Amino acid sequence: MTTPSVLDEAQLGHLRHWDDLSRRLPHDWSGMQGKGAGEDDFGSYRFQLAYMIYGLALTHRHRLPAAPGVVRPTIQRLIEKLLMPDVWMYWRDASRGGMVMNAHLSEGYHEEWDPVVRDNIMYSAYVQSCALLHDVLFADDRYAQPGALTFEHWSFFWGGEPKRFVYDRESLNENLYWQMVQNGYLGIACEPNCVFQICNQPAILGFRLHDVITGGDRAEEVVAGYQKAWADFGRLDDAGHYNQMILEDTKVVAPNALQAPWVDAWCGALMNTWNRDFVRENYPRQVADFLIPGPDGTISVRSTPAMNVMGQTVVNDTCDLGWVAAWASEMGDRATLDGILAHADRFMNPTWRDGALSYPRNDTPTDADGNRTDIEPMSGNVLIGYARLNVPDGLHTLYQEPWGAEHFAEPALTEVGRDVEVSRAQVVDGVLHARLRRRSGDEATVVIDRVPPGARLRFDGQEIAADGTVTLEVPPGPARDLELVP
Repeated sequence: MTTPSVLDEAQLGHLRHWDDLSRRLPHDWSGMQGKGAGEDDFGSYRFQLAYMIYGLALTHRHRLPAAPGVVRPTIQRLIEKLLMPDVWMYWRDASRGGMVMNAHLSEGYHEEWDPVVRDNIMYSAYVQSCALLHDVLFADDRYAQPGALTFEHWSFFWGGEPKRFVYDRESLNENLYWQMVQNGYLGIACEPNCVFQICNQPAILGFRLHDVITGGDRAEEVVAGYQKAWADFGRLDDAGHYNQMILEDTKVVAPNALQAPWVDAWCGALMNTWNRDFVRENYPRQVADFLIPGPDGTISVRSTPAMNVMGQTVVNDTCDLGWVAAWASEMGDRATLDGILAHADRFMNPTWRDGALSYPRNDTPTDADGNRTDIEPMSGNVLIGYARLNVPDGLHTLYQEPWGAEHFAEPALTEVGRDVEVSRAQVVDGVLHARLRRRSGDEATVVIDRVPPGARLRFDGQEIAADGTVTLEVPPGPARDLELVP
């Protein structure tokens, strides 16, 4: 069900920030770099880009369903960035193994340039699901075109032939499906030998979206196989938290030994798509282990202790606070979500720039009073905004209740100038309602398409002739209401 609401200033600010990030010049990742090096941790570019796309998809599905022109161009630009070699080149090294959980197998591995051909579900599933989200939400075949998802790189300094790997939504989905089948539905590895529960959830979402397009039932098949495969190991560890991963060769399960908030939160938020009752049954007990009450109703999230591996302290972004906020939003836990957002607004330096809202990276753990101030780009750029814009069961509804053909026959704002803020856009009982505000700037045109013959369009108190396609110039000043009655 669409939530009948008007976006507030903070929600609009997050959308503006995502739009700004999508428009950065190629290879400009300023403000997106976290503590980790090499793009192989939980705050990497691929995750920031993918969850901005997920957040935009949720916003369109639940809050601005009649404004594809607001989110569609941004999603396309973010997918373009998701395909950049800066985002996937880590795989050339990670594919060779050599980490503590696959070093004993590294002689059987080789340098793999193609970032989606095998394993690496922590990247390939996001390319798959993001492309399919676009095509399902906009009734489009953009990413079904040959070569629509192509990964390429060449460097003058390295020499050799250019690397070019050509896919589209069909061939990539097919590749991931058969990897699932060959692995007995246990899942596809992130790093070689390491099958994480979390990173296989986006692939399942992708299979479901592909089924929406084709009328197939692969998601149902994969979920049934996944349930059966994991029944031998258990999705939860002995402490009741989500098992983190399983090693392919030994079938040894790695529990959430550090009781890391990000493990439960990330897994629970995504698994709610297809396994709602199980996720909700375990949520209250799990989340209670992670929350830290603060002053005036604020709530923080305890940090995952840094791992020590082979005598080295692992430096990375765990994104604990952001993931618990996203999880609470999906669970409809308003008290926890409001407390975390209040904490972020009070202690994490909310920063506005030309109408865009973000929380800049801060590596200092706490302030003088012990209040958490540490925040990484994944939470500050993406997850806090994702949590603010999501609705209870947002992903679940997107998965279970796709739009039918009737939605795509309704009038909608199909093009929206960059300088127009849209805080409401939905069709209620056949009537299109929208609220528009022009920011400073000249890109202030809105196109309304699929207007039925004889419709009555009222904008800012004025009647305007309407039929087929209507183009409006939004004047400066306060927000203005638009109403289109068939």
